This record gives sequence, structure tokens and C-alpha cells, in this order.
Amino acid sequence: MLPVRGRDGQALRFLGTRTAWTPIGDGEFFCPGCGGDRNYQRLTGRRRLTLLGVPLLPRGTAGPVVECAACRHHYGTDVLDHPTTRRFSAMLRDAVHTVALAVLAAGGTSSRTALETAATAVRAAGFDGCTEDQLAALVEALAADTGRVLGGEGGTSLTIELHEALDPLAPHLAPAGRESLLLQAARIALADGPYTPAERDALTTVGAALTICADDVTRLLAAARTPS
Repeated sequence: MLPVRGRDGQALRFLGTRTAWTPIGDGEFFCPGCGGDRNYQRLTGRRRLTLLGVPLLPRGTAGPVVECAACRHHYGTDVLDHPTTRRFSAMLRDAVHTVALAVLAAGGTSSRTALETAATAVRAAGFDGCTEDQLAALVEALAADTGRVLGGEGGTSLTIELHEALDPLAPHLAPAGRESLLLQAARIALADGPYTPAERDALTTVGAALTICADDVTRLLAAARTPS
């Protein structure tokens, strides 16, 4: 028997399924197929049994899925958990700023070298106008507000702030990226001499928030003391 063909000459399947998609939301996401930030539509669908291409009986629901507006590929909704490039840059910038403040709060702001090292790191992360004096003023304001110094009575507050900045970021950083952030913090602490107990406590907290195991934190803090 000859196959049944449609108007375009393509052979038609006698039985099949077709999904009708309905948009239920949109936004911007990081498309793993395109490798960059793209617009998306969130879709939900209804499946129907088809006979010779004509939809007949309902066969349940499909999705929801995320459709990239550029490549049109469909992805599971968990793809939205990955931050966009812009969001990731902002998260990293805020993390570097918070870590620098925590290390300075633990070691004090009397060292100009430590302030310069911290300000350089913060500017490189995206706060272009950050100055040493601004960081010193922020640390002094934090201390005057609640006495927040890691290892002191108010240490819990700074620990919470570190986790708030680093916990959402850590899953999206490669191991080398997490280690680099800790080493950057260590260099701020070492800018004015060996680690103080409070600085070591701060760096240990940073390492824990970055999900770096305790042995690796110890190794990295020792490596930071060795001139390259």
C-alpha cells in the first residue's frame, strides 16, 4: 500500500502525538545551548493523539519547559537556577566586596597596605570607584553599629553576611574560582603581616561558605604566605 502523503509531499504517519504549547511566562536566562544570556518563554503543553496529522484525543499535559528565543531549544525549568552572565557578575562583585570588608574588620583598618590591597581587589571585581577611604569608613561604620568583628561578640552578624553573599555564588563557581576568591582574601589579610587569630577565623569562615573543605582551606592559607 502506498504511503499517505500531505500537500507538501511528506509522508504522513497514521498515528502520532502532537503537543500544543502555551506561553505562561518569559524573562532572561543563561542558555546552555547558545552559551550566553537570551530571552526565553516558559511553556506548558497539552498532548493530543493524531490520526493522519489531525489532532483527536487528549493525551495529557507536557512541560513546563523553557524555550530559548534564539535557538528554540527546550530545557527543563531547572535551567533558570543558573544566573545570567550579568547576574553572576553582580554576585561575584558583591562577594568580593563583602569578603574584603570581613577581612578588614578582622584585621583593622590601620594598615594602608591592607586597605590598598582590598580596594584593588574590589575595583577589579567591578566597583570601579572604590577607594581605600571608603572601605575604611564602611568597616568603621560596621564596628560602630554592632561591634561586628569576626571572633568578637558581634561575629555572628558578619558570618551571616558572608554566607548571604557566598552561599548563592559557590555552586556556580568552579573549584579554581572558589580557591581564587579565598586566596584573594588571604592576600588582603597578609598585606600588613602574618595572619592574626581574628583574620584566620574570618578566612576560615570564607572558606566554609565557599564549600572548600577544612584541609584545603589550611593548604591555601599556607600557600598564600609563600612568595610566588
